[in-house]
Amino acid sequence: MIRRAAAILLAVSASILAAGAARAGKVVVYSSADPDVVKAYSEALAKAHPNIQVEWVRDSTGALQQRILAEKDKLRADVILGHTAGYLASLARQGLLRPYAPKGLEQVGGRFLDRAQPPNWVGLYGWSSAMCVNAESARKAGLPIPSKWSDLLQPAYKGKVTMPSPTTSGTGALMLTGWVRMWGEDKAWAYMDRLHENISVYTRSGSRPCEQAAAGETVVGLSFPGRAARMKGAGAPIEIVVADEGTGWDLQAAAITKNARSLKDAQTVLDWAVSQPAMELYARYGEITSVKVRVQKLEHLPPNIPEKMVALDFEWVAREQPRLITQWTRRYGAKSEPAPK
Repeated sequence: MIRRAAAILLAVSASILAAGAARAGKVVVYSSADPDVVKAYSEALAKAHPNIQVEWVRDSTGALQQRILAEKDKLRADVILGHTAGYLASLARQGLLRPYAPKGLEQVGGRFLDRAQPPNWVGLYGWSSAMCVNAESARKAGLPIPSKWSDLLQPAYKGKVTMPSPTTSGTGALMLTGWVRMWGEDKAWAYMDRLHENISVYTRSGSRPCEQAAAGETVVGLSFPGRAARMKGAGAPIEIVVADEGTGWDLQAAAITKNARSLKDAQTVLDWAVSQPAMELYARYGEITSVKVRVQKLEHLPPNIPEKMVALDFEWVAREQPRLITQWTRRYGAKSEPAPK
């Protein structure tokens, strides 16, 4: 199982130039998608546009956002592909993105799209939260399979739950904003105070808690359905639960940066990102795509995930999420997994 590293650089040479062909401009693409997903992106894009040389730079969600902000006066990326819509909306508010309406934009559903005309960013696919439950470990501990978020507050779960940190993980951040959107801040913080008592560690990546549950290192790992379904399909002894109360969610989205150098090639990358072949690729990793596709969904995905997704406004996320994450870190950050040395 490939694990997210804190700072992984995928320098993927996606140029396969035919003899005598002119070399196109280089495009630097930043992404916070999982490493195996970025690999799939790079291979598909190289096949579709072999004359565009692409350098991929990958990091975890929070770390990549911090990198972009640190570089804002001299941003290295031309395209950001596979980064959360909330974070892209925040970058747009700071004037770091170049509006662009990619070809095929009319097919993108309204809730997956920036409201600006032309849009600053466009959504690709959505993912939500899920509980990965090791049924055998739960049975040995005398614990029922949880069906609600509130089930995780039982004293018997003390030390038996792991969760991604919203500081570094987009999946952790969507859990935080989802609880606030469902219950309001006061009730959400009260819930997280009690949940914190049962958490053994907050991981740096959204995949890691599910990996821990699959390995029997924890009973419940809070993660996301797509990763859980792929792990269960590979034989992991887990049950996948999307909470009855509802789930936070987020979008992997794409945008062109304000100072993109090879603009025409950057626009071609965005055009590809919303194309039907690309959407069929995303359907292998997310629960819902921003353009409808007719491909078989991941086996083992729980039903009715879209119906459980809470109402979300990405402008609200861009405005409020940094404050919420800062408060979360102050309250609970002491249990966060340390950064690798």
